Amino acid sequence: MSPVTLSRRVLLGAALGAAATTACAQTPRPAPELVVYKSPTCGCCTAWVDHMRAAGFRARIIEQSDLTPIRKARGIPDAMASCHTALIGDYALEGHVPAQDVRRLLAERPEAIGLAVPAMPLGSPGMEMPDGRKQPFETLLVMRGGATRVFAQHG
Repeated sequence: MSPVTLSRRVLLGAALGAAATTACAQTPRPAPELVVYKSPTCGCCTAWVDHMRAAGFRARIIEQSDLTPIRKARGIPDAMASCHTALIGDYALEGHVPAQDVRRLLAERPEAIGLAVPAMPLGSPGMEMPDGRKQPFETLLVMRGGATRVFAQHG
């Protein structure tokens, strides 16, 4: 083998190795698993889980008729209550929280209980309307002690 061929092989091997390393470094880590507590008969909750799965989240569903004990254990105020409660990492998600807001929550890691979208607004994930109608809504950051602040605005 000539020195030129050997040099090309070494350079090509180094370039491929660097490309593989860069690709691995840029591959996003899988999101933690969502544990979703929902009523057995709620279709919009199932649609929200579908939205989260389509965004790359893994989800495990636990069906139960009374979500109050889950909310109370996590410190979610009654005023934020919605049709389902999800847990992800150290956070609670109440209602139809968009996947992009959950990703931001996990990236920023604020000192908080979690996120809530109260009142099941039309057009929020899982509450899509066949005619495309949407209501503007806010995702709220629920602080320890129950105070909230706007985390994201939609619509």
